[in-house]
Amino acid sequence: MTASASSSACKFVWYELMTSNLDAAEAFYKSVVGWSMADAGMPGGRYTLVSAGSDMVGGLMTLPPEAAAMGARPGWVGYVGVDDVDAAAAGVKAAGGAIHRPADDIPGVGRFAVVADPQGAAFVVFKGMGDMPAPQGGADAPGRVGWHELSANDWESALAFYSQHFGWTKVDAMDMGPQGTYLLFATGATAVGGMMNKMPQVPAPFWLFYFNTDDIDAAVARVNAGGGQVVHGPMEVPGGSWIVNCMDPQGAMFALVGPKKA
Repeated sequence: MTASASSSACKFVWYELMTSNLDAAEAFYKSVVGWSMADAGMPGGRYTLVSAGSDMVGGLMTLPPEAAAMGARPGWVGYVGVDDVDAAAAGVKAAGGAIHRPADDIPGVGRFAVVADPQGAAFVVFKGMGDMPAPQGGADAPGRVGWHELSANDWESALAFYSQHFGWTKVDAMDMGPQGTYLLFATGATAVGGMMNKMPQVPAPFWLFYFNTDDIDAAVARVNAGGGQVVHGPMEVPGGSWIVNCMDPQGAMFALVGPKKA
């Protein structure tokens, strides 16, 4: 492990949507996922805090014009907590990744850098000014992020990268036939996500985040009613849960996981 990681594995600590229509995104995700939202009151721009029950899980913001001008599109990004943002970003770059936004401070919040792994999947390395509050709901609670999935060019080298720099570990690997291997990884004692080689029609590697719901069919109906699109599923996965991959009305990819009640 490099200096970017602590003695234990670095975990996802925050999830952020950059969107082309903040009002519409707030309304859509309130309906589909059931989040409550509040303005963060940050100077210089509107930032919406997202909560699942009493747990704050992420934020929504408008896609910066300069990012849009460089080709960025609406999408979700995950924050990985590290001990030293500058060292983490340097480690990513030294491994063949990229730094999209150099390390900078968010006054009163913490320090961050926007990076991409060596295959191009973007994420944020982050160090808060204080300890992140412990979630009150379990990992399976509605509105929490229940799974993290990386579509990579080569999942084996991706695992090696995240293992070296952030301490993630392999839990299991499943043969999916023509679709190849699905790797389960952990940032602690249990699996929190998967890695696989992306499908040929997917233009570039990316992270996909699965939001927990208590009824997958009802959630699918809310996606459709809100102007979103289901692009894959519902599909049953090992353990009895069902998943769907979706696109919100502004084009950001996300996923849902939960039981079938009917």
